[in-house]
Formats: sequence, structure tokens, C-alpha cells
Amino acid sequence: MDQENKTQIWVSEFILLGLSNDPKTQVFLFVLVLTMYLVTLVGNTLILLLISLDNRLHNPMYFFLGVLSFVDLCYANSFTPQMLAHMLSARKSIPFYSCVFQLYLSLGLGGSEFFLLGAMAYDRYVAVCHPLHYTVIMHEGLCVGLAAGCLVAGFTNSLMETIITFRLPLCHNVINHFACETLAVVRLACVDISFNMVMMAISGFLVIMLPCSLVLFSYGCIVTAILQIHSAQGRSKAFGTCASHLIVVCMCFGATIFTYLVPRSASSMEVEKFVTLFYALVAPMLNPLIYSLRNKEVMAAFQKFLENFRDKE
Repeated sequence: MDQENKTQIWVSEFILLGLSNDPKTQVFLFVLVLTMYLVTLVGNTLILLLISLDNRLHNPMYFFLGVLSFVDLCYANSFTPQMLAHMLSARKSIPFYSCVFQLYLSLGLGGSEFFLLGAMAYDRYVAVCHPLHYTVIMHEGLCVGLAAGCLVAGFTNSLMETIITFRLPLCHNVINHFACETLAVVRLACVDISFNMVMMAISGFLVIMLPCSLVLFSYGCIVTAILQIHSAQGRSKAFGTCASHLIVVCMCFGATIFTYLVPRSASSMEVEKFVTLFYALVAPMLNPLIYSLRNKEVMAAFQKFLENFRDKE
């Protein structure tokens, strides 16, 4: 049936189909998602705590890492508690305006994270390519300005995309997803969605490709600078300062590009859910582990924190 011939309905709530309808699978997914959620909360909260308490971590690199951890905490909390509740509930519903807010919040936080990864790549570029001027260039005002700009850009883009998404007339209220996600909501429309797809493409270019281009440019300069270092130890140290960030960039950008650029099909909708879950929950869970396990300063701060905790006991 053509979209134009479908009947528009007034929607007061949405029904989310979730990841699975099988009760046993839902129990397994509940335990898995709850475990990842708790690790995400503990890991990112610990990163924020260490950065605030240890003076050795009071520099631009860890400032941006702290902002990233805060964004990851908010991102995980934007949908995971509701997702866990729905796994134990027969009726998986969400009020219309709650769905709107959830979409706005998740898009804003997701977009902010991509811009933050671009800012972090610039920070690493300055640290490796201009080490003598690093503290002068990456001063506190610039760092705060970059972080604020990332958040403003992410939420401005989210506001635009949320408005054009929920202005569409809807034919039904059953969302084939575990959360209110743009592509899943747009599929409910009764009208042609070409304009929305064009706007999503523009949004994707601004939020994904621009930061990605900055990351590629920064790391191109970084690799060139590292290759000019004569000692193997110097090259290893320079690359070590960037390795954690590069791993996180590959995870986040890779999953998102797959979600939005790979051609869609009915069977791929299920794959799309799990890819969305990856960059919405798995990546925020892994970020603190990647940055801490590969970073001697963070590990030293953690050991100091444990020692101080034991002394107080």
C-alpha cells in the first residue's frame, strides 16, 4: 500500500517491540544489559572521580575525557532504565512526549560525543605536533569553549532533527526498536519521507563526517610527526598518547556509519537494533576501560585512590 493512502492517527503513546519477544531471551538480555549498564555507571563515575581528585590528571586531555565520561553517563541513562523495565513488562509503552524527549536527548548526547571526539583529536594533534606550545594553545578557556561548543552543536542539531521527525503524520504507533530512534520513528509516517531523509543526510554529514574529517586530518599530521621521531622509544610514547582515543573513535564512528550508511532492509532492522545498542551502551561501557587500562597516569591515580580509601578505613 502506498504511504499516501494510509490513514493518519493521533498518537498519545508508542509501543516499543524491543530486542526480542521470547521470554527466555528477554531474561538473558535483561541480565546482560543490566551488567553492561552497571559497568558503564561505575566505570565512567570512577573516571570523573579520579580526574577531579588527582592533580596529575588536571590537563586538557583528561578534561575532555571527563566531559566524554559525563556524556556517556547521560547517554546510557537516557534509555537503559526504561529498556530494562520493558524487558520485565508485558506492555512496552512510552508516552508521546517522553518519546520526543528521549529522541532529543539521545540525539543531542550522541552528536555531542562525535564533536567531542573531534576536539580530543585536535588536542592530541597539538600535544604531538606542537608539544612546546601545548599548554599555551590548549589553555583552559579554549578547552571549556570547545567542550561547550560540542554540546551546543550536538543539541542544536538534535532539536532540528527531533522537530522534523515528530511533525510527520503517523499511521501507527508501534516502533520496531527498543527506544525512540530517528529511523524507527520515521518509518511510521503516512507521507513521503524524502525530505526527512535528505535532512538526516545533512545532519549525518555535519555530526559524523565533519568530526571524522577532523579526526583523519589530525591523525594524518600525528602519524607524519611520529615518523619523523628518530628513536623507537619516542615514537612508541607519542603513539601511546593517541592509541586509546583512536580505538574509541573507530568504535563509535564505525558503528554509526554502519547504522546510517548501509542500505536498509527488513532483515537489517534487527541488526540495526544491536548496532544501536553497541554505540549507545557497549561503547560507553568500554571507553573507561580502554582509557584506564592503556594509560599509566589513570592507573596510578586509581592506585592512589585505593590507597587513600584503605587508609581511611
